[in-house]
Amino acid sequence: MNVRPALIVSDLRKRYGPTIALDGLSLMVRSGAVHALLGENGAGKSTLVRLLSGLTQPDVGSVAVFDESVRINSPKNAHRLGIRTAFQEISLIKDLTVSQNFLLMEEPVGASGMIRQQRRDALVLAQLARLGLGHVDVRAEVVSLDLPTRQKIEIARAISHSPRILLLDEPTASLSARDVDWLGAIIERLTNEGTTIIYISHRLQEVRRFCSALTILRNGRVVGSYDIHAISDNDVIELMIGRSISAAFPPKPSEPRPAPSARPALAVQNLRLTGVNGVSLSLWPRRITGLGGLDGMGQRELFLALFGLAEIQSGAIFVNGQEVTIGSPADAISERIGVSMVPEDRKAEGLFLELDGRQNISLPSLRRFTRWGLINYRAEGAAVRSVLDLVKVAPRALWSLAREFSGGNQQKIVFAKWLLAGSRILLLYDPTRGVDVGTKAELYHLIREFAAAGGAVLYYSTDIPELVNLCDEVAVIYRGQIAAMLQEDAISETRIMAAAVAQSSPAARVSHDGSDR
Repeated sequence: MNVRPALIVSDLRKRYGPTIALDGLSLMVRSGAVHALLGENGAGKSTLVRLLSGLTQPDVGSVAVFDESVRINSPKNAHRLGIRTAFQEISLIKDLTVSQNFLLMEEPVGASGMIRQQRRDALVLAQLARLGLGHVDVRAEVVSLDLPTRQKIEIARAISHSPRILLLDEPTASLSARDVDWLGAIIERLTNEGTTIIYISHRLQEVRRFCSALTILRNGRVVGSYDIHAISDNDVIELMIGRSISAAFPPKPSEPRPAPSARPALAVQNLRLTGVNGVSLSLWPRRITGLGGLDGMGQRELFLALFGLAEIQSGAIFVNGQEVTIGSPADAISERIGVSMVPEDRKAEGLFLELDGRQNISLPSLRRFTRWGLINYRAEGAAVRSVLDLVKVAPRALWSLAREFSGGNQQKIVFAKWLLAGSRILLLYDPTRGVDVGTKAELYHLIREFAAAGGAVLYYSTDIPELVNLCDEVAVIYRGQIAAMLQEDAISETRIMAAAVAQSSPAARVSHDGSDR
């Protein structure tokens, strides 16, 4: 069947100083298709999205939308052409309400020219309800919402304008499995209505689920376009990174579980706080403990409490057998406790984007390089360079601003910060969100090396295969309580999901020692 193209880009080139972001990129997307755009961070995907969204213009090249040659020189122009974008780096204005963001510059006004706030809120609530988001408070400021909800609002806002072409940039990076199902239903409805979708993701499982075709970028160029069934995952990955990636996950150690008499690196007993209802959990040296669960089940609150960012109502925390109080991040990262956290939103919570890599990495450890109020910059620089080598980030991070790096390298800088601090207990909250497959493999090996050196890890992920393939045991949280503790051969996607939804099937009935009941 000969379907007309919705989008044709020809020989697009874009340079930022010495960096070539797009190097003669050409692409065709069929009308009504869900077309995946794949590539490592820095391959050119984000630059192409910005060009098609009117946020920047190419140096050379042409774009045609439904057979019409166009020049997309502003977001307003893109909207006029029927192109809407849901960005990974969320474009919502955090200090405005949901409804203000939804109808920004399009708010209903009365005869006096004043904004009709009740009418605006009612319109937005009706749109959200049609998308299964009627529970969202449209009068709430965006800053008060959790990251998954903000991501769904970002997607809903783009959809609400009935786009002809919808760009979804890492739409599931912060979504749970249940939210991915929500997005899948929306994609199916939109394509049935004739919408063309360009789907950017690092999750091949979702690409195969949603998309009919894919295009792979590397170094600003197209290295191949394929029907979704015409290429294997291994071939996709090799084309993306330019090399074989035979073992993304490092092998798990063959050591037995800790003996009953062993002392955990960190233990919580009957911990209670808002969202957490009596959690008891132990983290062991040399082991990676996974935390699974649907979004909003208390995992974020648990992480915040262990890092001193949420007030504990009752219960106890022990580090190396000694009871401790973690009332602030300063307490957590102190030499006595040694807990650090990689947060879910690296740009808002993990980095100072306007500081260079050296400053970001050394900040928690600055006392080591300071005497009489003066920083020994030579010692600081040498120490930072050594951890940059460990995480495989170029030395230019010593002087380059954090915002100038790709998402994967930014995440490595966050890791480097805690490696330099000498943390013994690492809390990782969805650490590979929005990270390309090559960098993911590097992070997996880095985490395993940290554990092998004696560190203890608590690893939460919305990507269940990560929990299965990386973790030595997996605790599943449900309504603020540990619903199951899966060990070794008992760890599977089926069992994790069964416990996550409190399913009472045999697959879900796994005792806390990991044995089937």
